[in-house]
Amino acid sequence: MDGLKFVTFPDGCDSGLKQSDALQGFMSELERLGSQALTDLLIASANEGRPVACIIYGILIPWVAEVAHSLHIPSALFWSQPVSVFNIYYYYFCGYGELIRKKVSDSSPSIELPGLPLLSSRDIPCFLLPSNANEYNFVLSAFEKHLEMLHRDTNPTVLINTFDALEPEALRAVSKFKSIGVGPLFPTAFLGGKDPSDTSFGGDLFRRSKDYIEWLNSKPESSVIYVSFGSLAVLSKHQSEEIARGLLDSGRPFLWVIRAKEKGEEEKEEDKLSCYAELEQQGMIVPWCSQVEVLSNPSLGCFVTHCGWNSTLESLASGVPVVAFPQWTDQSTNAKLAEDVWKTGVRVTVNQEGIVESDEIKRCLELVMGDGEEAKEMRRNAKKWKGLAREAVMEDGSSDKNLKNFMDEVIQGY
Repeated sequence: MDGLKFVTFPDGCDSGLKQSDALQGFMSELERLGSQALTDLLIASANEGRPVACIIYGILIPWVAEVAHSLHIPSALFWSQPVSVFNIYYYYFCGYGELIRKKVSDSSPSIELPGLPLLSSRDIPCFLLPSNANEYNFVLSAFEKHLEMLHRDTNPTVLINTFDALEPEALRAVSKFKSIGVGPLFPTAFLGGKDPSDTSFGGDLFRRSKDYIEWLNSKPESSVIYVSFGSLAVLSKHQSEEIARGLLDSGRPFLWVIRAKEKGEEEKEEDKLSCYAELEQQGMIVPWCSQVEVLSNPSLGCFVTHCGWNSTLESLASGVPVVAFPQWTDQSTNAKLAEDVWKTGVRVTVNQEGIVESDEIKRCLELVMGDGEEAKEMRRNAKKWKGLAREAVMEDGSSDKNLKNFMDEVIQGY
């Protein structure tokens, strides 16, 4: 693409990040090396007659904003989670921290925050839970630094992968910052766009299978259950067995993504699912796939998802109801929104050991894919959000206009 340039810099882990390395130490080294490399790059670009007009930076690297501020360059944070989650962190660090900590410690069923639905302790991002305070302290420190840098900015702007119709109150709730919905961000071919060739992010983390689309095409409309827990979540053997039994007991065809072991790791016999042969008879198991391609297939009837924000947005924009199976970070909040606000799915309930049992999985699948009124309402809502997501990114849609207005401001400021 004309005008697009990629620049790399060392992060201190050129030979790879070992599991034994402390993640907090890695982030510290990334900040040290990255700050200097970015400063050098920006100064060199200006000296060559190509000064940078604006810097857009992502989550967990607030030092980018600090570099921009030191060089008097405008910047904007790109928030890749829902604005509702951004607001929860904002409230936590800006006046509501003690309230949230107390409510979470008491397992309170009601946490009231401006512009958000009524939350419970199980809906709060896991980084705010007392049990995770030490392990993920560096994450909270980064989020607090993000807010500090935004407060220092004369025009604090947050670009968010959401759209106006999806989170209208949350987008307006924090008046100190300009929160701008620019999503959903994924290939336009799956959003009814003009370019049918735009079908890939071009950034799959794993090698995908090749024959799953042919398999999906052979199935009746809205009949297939798609199961995927993203690129990071690792389920226990016990949990995987429960999912397997729930899928088999549902009696429905399914496409289940089970990632292959990391390079160098061998799959042990005890790691294999006890009912693997039965699973292959009823459904299909793949190591990876193009998720938007799968969700856009007419055979899809339900998505069993960890509720990562990309997956949640993709299900909404594809019109596929969900069984919400959150694991960590923002996923519990996303599950809450899907079930109670957008009403496009149902959230699983864990037992006392933190396991979702096969009967619960079967119950949720039947609730979403059955013929009951709840299932019909979820399908109607999913269809509604699909239309609104596509409207947002079309020419003169809300996200299209928001992004153009942002670019106009950058150009005028330059």
